[in-house]
Amino acid sequence: MKKKLAFLLACSMVFGLTACGGSKSTETTAAATQEAAEAPAQTEAEAEGEKEETAGAEEAGGMEALIEAAKAEGELTVYGSCEEEYLSLACKNFEDLYGIKTKFQRLSTSEVYTKISEEAGKPSADVWFGGTTDPYNEAVADGLLMEYEAVNAANLISEDYKDPSNCWYGIYKGILGFMVNTEELERLSLEAPKTWDDLTKEEYKGLIMLSNPNTAGTAKLVINTMIQMKGHDEAMEYFKKLDQNINQYTKSGSGPSKMVGPGECVIGIGFLHDGIYQILQGYDNIELIVPEDGTSFEVGATAIFEGCAHPNAAKLWIEYALSPECVDHAKEAGSYQFLVISNGAQPEEAARFGLDMNNTIDYDFEDAKANSAKYVEDFFAALGSAADSRFKTE
Repeated sequence: MKKKLAFLLACSMVFGLTACGGSKSTETTAAATQEAAEAPAQTEAEAEGEKEETAGAEEAGGMEALIEAAKAEGELTVYGSCEEEYLSLACKNFEDLYGIKTKFQRLSTSEVYTKISEEAGKPSADVWFGGTTDPYNEAVADGLLMEYEAVNAANLISEDYKDPSNCWYGIYKGILGFMVNTEELERLSLEAPKTWDDLTKEEYKGLIMLSNPNTAGTAKLVINTMIQMKGHDEAMEYFKKLDQNINQYTKSGSGPSKMVGPGECVIGIGFLHDGIYQILQGYDNIELIVPEDGTSFEVGATAIFEGCAHPNAAKLWIEYALSPECVDHAKEAGSYQFLVISNGAQPEEAARFGLDMNNTIDYDFEDAKANSAKYVEDFFAALGSAADSRFKTE
């Protein structure tokens, strides 16, 4: 900027001296012109730096204004679909940081989707936090989530971790797989399953737990994953065979992981970070298995409900959720998912178990967004009424 000013000053001297007339003036004018011409021009990097400084100042000013507007609203209500320990901690940290009274309720992703669908644009909460994105995408398709261009979305490690229309943002990811009780398998003289098809073997009858797709986004992801890996009709036949081995369909996606260590189920299907939590609680009889034939991963998300009562506090929550101030504390509450923001600290507990995030399919989020509801209906139609008593809703 100083170099720009020097150049302009030199030019003004040229014009001033020209107006005085005479040969000496002409010589001085020529010298001044030459000096101005030889002054080094502002480099592209310097210009870009000035732009960034200006943008940074505007961004800081905008964030300050958002914080003040959020504080003026004074409260926020969060529906959380992550584990309650993490939800509680995240809400407490937000309240401590900004002095905004923060209430929360833990509901599974499908419960949140059903609730806000029934509330039809007049939601009883402001934001959604945690849980896999398939129900979020259903909510996007129904116009139930608000578009918001978050400043801190610049920290996301990939565009894959946000909705294209800015209706949700990813905060973590977790890989889908199996958790097995090694002691029980040894007692029964059984090998651990290595693939999805292995789960349908007759030897595992009554030994497996999966979550209920009417209440848990985890189960919806399993359904979508099998359809994308096998095709629709073959996937429905697969679920009919798998159902013969299912002991219970739990309400929560993390439900099966909690049953494996105590031996209430031998094989749990779910997110492997839930298994890490159980192992670190002392259940060293749990083995984590990434299916050899491929699997998928969840993107745990956060979003604002369209028509919410506290939109500024909700926007501030999104900025907070996309910052280390929120996600770096997840492991303190026993959540060991892989983070998806570049300035977050990956929990070493997740890396320690060597979970292979590269063995995942190219998941079709658009197909899941468009068809998840129908696929769940087809799933229940394939299984028939005989399975009803095993689907838990409490």
